[in-house]
Amino acid sequence: MIKRLLIGTAAGALGVTFASGAYAQATNNTELEQVIVTAQRREQSAQDVGVALSVLSGETLDARGVTNVNQLQFQTPSLEVIPAFGGGQPQFRLRGVGFDDYATNNTPTVGVYVDEVAYPVPAATQGVLFDISRVEVLRGPQGTLYGRNTTGGAINFITNRPTDQLSAGIIGEYGRFDSAKVEGFISGPLSSTLKGRLSAVTEQGGAWQRNRTTGEKLGDADRTAVRGQLQWTPSASVDVLVNAHYGRDKSDGQGLYLLNVPGQTGDTRYNATGWGRSAAFARLAGVTATEAPSRDNESGGGAITANIDLGFAKLTSISSYETLKRRELNDWDAKPTSESDTFWGSDVDIYSQELRLASKDTGPLNWVAGAYYSRQTLDETFLTDFTQSLGFITDTSYRQKVESLSGFGQLEYSLTPRLKAIVGARYEHEERDLENFATKIGGAPLFTNGNRHTSLNELSGKAGFEFQADDNVLLYANVSRGVKSGGFTVYNSPQSDQINAFQPEVVWAYEAGFKGDLAPNLRLNGSAFYYDYRNQQVLAVVINPTNGAIGRITNAPKSEIFGAELELQWSPAPGLQITQNAGFKKGTYKEFDDVDANTAARNPTTGLWSAQTIDRAGQRLNFPRLSYGGSVSYTWAVGDFDIQAATDYSYRDTATSFLGREFTVDSFWLANANLTIQPKDGPWSLGLWGRNIFNEKYDVTRNYFLASAKIGAAGRPATYGVRASYAF
Repeated sequence: MIKRLLIGTAAGALGVTFASGAYAQATNNTELEQVIVTAQRREQSAQDVGVALSVLSGETLDARGVTNVNQLQFQTPSLEVIPAFGGGQPQFRLRGVGFDDYATNNTPTVGVYVDEVAYPVPAATQGVLFDISRVEVLRGPQGTLYGRNTTGGAINFITNRPTDQLSAGIIGEYGRFDSAKVEGFISGPLSSTLKGRLSAVTEQGGAWQRNRTTGEKLGDADRTAVRGQLQWTPSASVDVLVNAHYGRDKSDGQGLYLLNVPGQTGDTRYNATGWGRSAAFARLAGVTATEAPSRDNESGGGAITANIDLGFAKLTSISSYETLKRRELNDWDAKPTSESDTFWGSDVDIYSQELRLASKDTGPLNWVAGAYYSRQTLDETFLTDFTQSLGFITDTSYRQKVESLSGFGQLEYSLTPRLKAIVGARYEHEERDLENFATKIGGAPLFTNGNRHTSLNELSGKAGFEFQADDNVLLYANVSRGVKSGGFTVYNSPQSDQINAFQPEVVWAYEAGFKGDLAPNLRLNGSAFYYDYRNQQVLAVVINPTNGAIGRITNAPKSEIFGAELELQWSPAPGLQITQNAGFKKGTYKEFDDVDANTAARNPTTGLWSAQTIDRAGQRLNFPRLSYGGSVSYTWAVGDFDIQAATDYSYRDTATSFLGREFTVDSFWLANANLTIQPKDGPWSLGLWGRNIFNEKYDVTRNYFLASAKIGAAGRPATYGVRASYAF
């Protein structure tokens, strides 16, 4: 491990990646800058916020090739984002708090926000990231300051705002596998009270996989997105930001490969894959029998954010509408046969309204109070081709409606000049309705009672203390209660009990930490946590006395997670920047009598089904225990130019699976590097970049939909290329 770390660090000096042109120029100053965040719904230095928080600038995201929320898992500690079966449904996990579900309808444990607008449907978070100012990753339950309530944490993306002066920029990138990306913006004043910004991005190419039989390539990107913003400031007390955006994704899907495990001949080439489906399934899905895994998704929406200075407080209103039209074709058996091929047709509409009032007093008391309303609808069709495995095609469809109303608030009071008390609360009411659920075979539904309802009435909150030990060291301790909604298991099934609602889950989180600027050039932050997890939502088996074993999401009564994180920033010499981060977490079930599906049997006398149970108490929860990452960059002057060499690297520990050892994802290292040249105070930059520079062979996930096809989703191999930017 240490050897790989040293190699990764040295790669920065060799320089095989490019940064975006917005890097720190050569200077004799080693003092670290203060990063301003809005994690507490007001502008503060990140070092003054008593929560575990990681911040990455938009320039850092560009330099490291982060264009999707999933890739943040390699940039921050204790975060995993796994695409289910390599598809477009992400499974978020932060500090071990996660939710494994390949369906679209249930809420995630980690809230994703763009400019304070929540994206509560996981599939809707997969758009391309561009023109980003920064991202803030908050670990631990959030709810007293946010529109949505989450048990794991929040990821906040803040886009670049319209500028007071005319400015524009363009970045172009070309790399291995004919990958290309172009991003640009133009921004500036339109009148004395109105300014605007228009930004866009397109990504093309990059196919690195091959059909093992035909040699056909797979993996080309075809994504385009545009965002327009108007900021109106009619007076010193009123500010209104209007945002409208649209995206289209017609990229190839992820190809899966066959694992080399007992009972199955695996692929010897890591980039090998295969696909194919029956003619009948192709007609239902509106595709061809030989069409490669693909998607044809459209997303769009807008928001109006108004801030009004009332003198004693600031009133904020955020009105938003988001829509997603998802059409995604996957091949989950990775073969030309039709054993388990899938098609998703999803139409999502989300409307939300948030009102928030925040104090402006600079005295000992600060407060925020607000209300939040959200209405979302999801119409979905899920087709599965089992023609050559089970002998039929399933056609599952349903509508889901969710309405949520909540009130929230938080108070901060300075008991002394150095000691602050914090208390917050949230009450949420939610109605969740599943309508007209049906799984059909040959056009006939397997059961007809396809309506279900569940509701949520929960109080969550936070209490804590912050102690300013000296001007540069903050100590904090918090206890918080987070709640995640219940929901429905909407897989294709002949059993009506499958769609019965599972309960909400609750996390009691206990956390203590510190944030220290130990010297002008050295910053060290750390936190430790313990989570008391109640009714954890897990994919398991239940027994219906009449119908037998049914796979569905259920609740494990008690489990626990504990761990810690450290983050370091250091500038030991002029031009030299070093960052390090590490996370550790461990979790076990404390109380969970799981059904042993292998023992399910019908009583010949009564005709009723039963099964033995397995006591899971003490069994490890399935997530990686260790995460580690860092970066090293050095900038120096050569005549009239600045040159920067940099590397970043990450390690992810072994991820065990409840499916068995065959599906364990082994630990892996990834390393990137960059070399950039830019004239001093000049408008342009040129560079080289490389990602996964040691060509690490690793898996994103392993799974199976049917036992006849045990598959893995491989990570991208080594890529490298050139990049250029111009801005004024």
